[in-house]
Amino acid sequence: MAVRLNRKALANARKLIEAGKVERDVRDDWSEHAPSTEQENTFIDKHGFGDFADWHLGRDDDKSEGTKGSVSFPYGDFSKVHRCAVISLESRAGQYGHDDIREAARKLLDLMDSD
Repeated sequence: MAVRLNRKALANARKLIEAGKVERDVRDDWSEHAPSTEQENTFIDKHGFGDFADWHLGRDDDKSEGTKGSVSFPYGDFSKVHRCAVISLESRAGQYGHDDIREAARKLLDLMDSD
């Protein structure tokens, strides 16, 4: 598996956090706050796959570009960064040995918690 840090998505997340577009929810809320498949498809239809990918800290170059399988580790709902999503993805990235993604998530949490 060739999942690597999506640096463009990381920059997007930082920009959103710095603009105050953050949902300060708790760890277990992501299962309820994550966009549905229908919401994802609507976003892709409206904004394109590139913008969809910018909401995911992971990219897998071994998967077909432009498919949902080529991105992973979502951090928000297409309008805000969710603290619960970043906590969840930090944990999952650590479990699967994606240290660069885990470290990026940790820095995003620090940024969210610093204000």
